[in-house]
Amino acid sequence: MHNGCSGAYESGKQIVDKIRMMGFNATPLASALEIDCSNCDNHFHMEIMESQCPSCGMVYGVTPCHSHSSEFAKAAGVNY
Repeated sequence: MHNGCSGAYESGKQIVDKIRMMGFNATPLASALEIDCSNCDNHFHMEIMESQCPSCGMVYGVTPCHSHSSEFAKAAGVNY
């Protein structure tokens, strides 16, 4: 169930699971987010709500309500 923008997620896996369930994982972001990969320190642009570091495969997710800032993009795991 969707409860607006009040969803609090403890992990990146929860975020990625939620956006996959809702069908938003391939949705383009209004503007790309600058991500510094927590796994390999590579810098890349996150352009859709579920993105993968091109260097190491770390998957990141962000919910539609929080897609305006990279601080809300969370790592879910390598090849998650």
